[in-house]
Amino acid sequence: MSKKSSEILDDPMEEDTLKNVEHHGGDSCLLIPQLTRDISIQCLLRLSRSDYDSIAALNRTFQSVIKTGELYQLRRKMDIVEHWVYFSCDVLKWEAFDPNRGRLMQLPEMTSNTCFMLSDKESLAVGTELLVFGREITGPAIYKYSILTNSWFKGMKMNTPRCLFGSASLGEIAILAGGCDQFGNILRSSELYNSETGTWEILPDMNTARKMCSAVFMDGKFYVLGGVGVDKTSQLTCGEEFDLKTRKWRKIPSMCPSRNGGDGANSVSGEAPPLIAVVNNILFAADYAQQVVKRYVKDQNSWITIGSLPNRVASLNGWGMAFRSCGDKLVVIGGLSLHGEMVTEVNAWVVDEGAPQWNLLAIIQSGNFVFNCAVMGC
Repeated sequence: MSKKSSEILDDPMEEDTLKNVEHHGGDSCLLIPQLTRDISIQCLLRLSRSDYDSIAALNRTFQSVIKTGELYQLRRKMDIVEHWVYFSCDVLKWEAFDPNRGRLMQLPEMTSNTCFMLSDKESLAVGTELLVFGREITGPAIYKYSILTNSWFKGMKMNTPRCLFGSASLGEIAILAGGCDQFGNILRSSELYNSETGTWEILPDMNTARKMCSAVFMDGKFYVLGGVGVDKTSQLTCGEEFDLKTRKWRKIPSMCPSRNGGDGANSVSGEAPPLIAVVNNILFAADYAQQVVKRYVKDQNSWITIGSLPNRVASLNGWGMAFRSCGDKLVVIGGLSLHGEMVTEVNAWVVDEGAPQWNLLAIIQSGNFVFNCAVMGC
């Protein structure tokens, strides 16, 4: 179907027809002449996200279908998803990487002030949006990048502004949990963000307050792992599970993977939050110190080492590298010095039952420290 649609769009005579459709009525229900709207939509659904900007330029009807988000909503319902990696190795810019085509794209520059640019930031991709959380002089701030408009917006506010939280997304929703408020208080609270409505919903509190934690969705449930407790002196080893159906939290002792070869209960020493990711409902963790990958055994609430991280990816106590799920892949993005140049490598492993076999997808001239990274699937 995608080949047929591509042939139609590449035909000069059909392009003239499309121009006539636009001229006689930009609101015409015809997307591809001689095909019904439903069949036309089916063709578009199967094209790559990379093609959508070009298609939107054909006429106002195509533009409306793509820029309003209708096409992405239909893709989600039909489980047609492409995953792109969004990352920042420079406080002034963001880039997007399409692992399917090996294509690197520059995002528009964020129109924020210097205070926000230089502040510590966190990022989260949900639906068709990239959210970047940081701080301005007046307090916490959120900037949103939309792939529908290819532009940045400011102004969203959580019910409880926070930083150093755990977050994860599932389709059009995301949950943020824990962190600390602008006064330094460590939080138990959590919130759900719906990217289609742009609203924040207060969820029940976790059992344990924590900051510097990490979070994932697995088996349709939201999990928070590790972090620093209210004593601010030691790493938490417990995890918590939130069931979206019952709206209840369940504490899971010793769920956090051990770190640096220990039991996970190390003193706070500037370490990054746990590096975790879920692929095919399997939870993985990266141990930056031992340079290994671990897999979580659900029925035993334990971790086993399954192999190594990519050889040359470096970090600073876990900071500066990204360990993310990207569809059926685990992706590791990190910097290294190559022949005196500061570069970032993108490595991926298509998850299977064996040890990780890393494939180098790209070497990017963007510095060698990953400040923020998020994966958007839509």
